[in-house]
Amino acid sequence: MIKEFRDFIAKGNVMDLAVGIIIGAAFTAIVQSLVNDLINPVIGLILGGVDFSDMYVVLSGEVPANAGLATARESGAAIFAYGAFVTAVINFLIIALVVFLLVKAVNRIKDAKVEQGEPVPAAPKGPTQEELLTDIRDLLKPRGEA
Repeated sequence: MIKEFRDFIAKGNVMDLAVGIIIGAAFTAIVQSLVNDLINPVIGLILGGVDFSDMYVVLSGEVPANAGLATARESGAAIFAYGAFVTAVINFLIIALVVFLLVKAVNRIKDAKVEQGEPVPAAPKGPTQEELLTDIRDLLKPRGEA
């Protein structure tokens, strides 16, 4: 069982996925900083100096006047934090745009290699139909027969 697990982990796809998740987590911090430190202040300036990420509506309960989102959440009141949601949507759109641009760049590089005549590695060939049928036949034979 440990050997199977080691073989599973050693497969290229699992390692590629792990690297992608680690890079994605690091990239998320960059995007959050971009949105929180650069985009939201500009949007807040357009909206009249309002901190965009602190926009919310009190649904029920008491919140001190002009309290920030953190204070409103700590007060125990039911709040509708639409500013945090819009910030999350902006984060998603930026990440989606960057991923799109990366995929587009990788595809352009692959297309350039094909146009230059560089060989693209072929997929590994599997067993032929005859080999598969022979294996099936051998598995179905009773153990005493040769």
